[in-house]
Amino acid sequence: MIPIIDGHNDVLSRSWENENFDFIAGSDPRHLTLGWALEAGMRAGLFAIFIPPNKAEEARPRSFGGKLSTAGAVPLERAQRIAAAMFSRLHRYAEAAHGRFRIARTASELEAATSNDYLAGICHMEGAEPIDRNLRALDLYYQAGLRSLGIVWSRTNRFATGVPFGFDMTPDIGPGLTEAGRELVRRCNDLGILIDVSHLNDRGFRDVVRISRAPVVASHSNAWALSKSTRNLTDEQLSAIRDTDGLVGLNFGVPFLRPDGGTDENTPVDRMREHIDYLVEHLGIGRVALGSDFDGVAIPKEIGSVRGLPALIEALRRAGYSEDDVEKIAYRNWLRVLRATIG
Repeated sequence: MIPIIDGHNDVLSRSWENENFDFIAGSDPRHLTLGWALEAGMRAGLFAIFIPPNKAEEARPRSFGGKLSTAGAVPLERAQRIAAAMFSRLHRYAEAAHGRFRIARTASELEAATSNDYLAGICHMEGAEPIDRNLRALDLYYQAGLRSLGIVWSRTNRFATGVPFGFDMTPDIGPGLTEAGRELVRRCNDLGILIDVSHLNDRGFRDVVRISRAPVVASHSNAWALSKSTRNLTDEQLSAIRDTDGLVGLNFGVPFLRPDGGTDENTPVDRMREHIDYLVEHLGIGRVALGSDFDGVAIPKEIGSVRGLPALIEALRRAGYSEDDVEKIAYRNWLRVLRATIG
């Protein structure tokens, strides 16, 4: 069985919101549990710390002609409180798993998992709301295991503007990085933290590509040409990621796969393969990977959960991808980029 590295899941936020869900024990599962992951061949993944919207504490979500929606700003104190709880949850999962789930801080630790019977978790932050303007918290989070950072979720913060959720529109919405955002990119480069441009608007994206000294990644995004969601990447953005020698991880989310932006979970696996074909055409086989968004979005029924990953691998084989190509998409491309970024 080919080992799989997955670029994005929302297990931590789901476990924070749902006390009945336990990733290790497998109680009240949706898309991802430790047992299911190991059964399916998943050997590593990026586990996102995400601060969910709270209408009681945040600005009311805005709408623009019914086409765009985004949550308001998150107070720093609230963001740091929730981030601390999720960091704790991640470390307690590793403790409870008795070696079957381990936190990875280096690419070497990640690579070791691909040839062993345990799952390695990389700590990712989806939205930099828990980080203060002076970046003091960033150093603390790094020591706690943070190795990947998405500067924004689909909302604005002190560092950048997130692209709101919308369809039949481009991600060219709003201004670029703030001065604090530019400093954040440079400091992440210094520390060895991967920069993820998923959820970032076009001008912020261009700023990251211009400033970063490391490969740039969109961990869970698709091709805008095939599904005109604001969350997807235009051909120009794909070219820019290619030029940094970064990668794009295929998002399994139905709204980001379908040409109509709909939520029908009967979307076929071949639609996922079509996005991979397009990404390979524009990025090259060495820059395409997987970024499921498990536990964060509706996915095709044919996949259903992490247990459906072998079905996607088989779809690639049926489409004529060589075994070497399949291995690159499944795990080798993530290993290459992480070696170049987190060390």
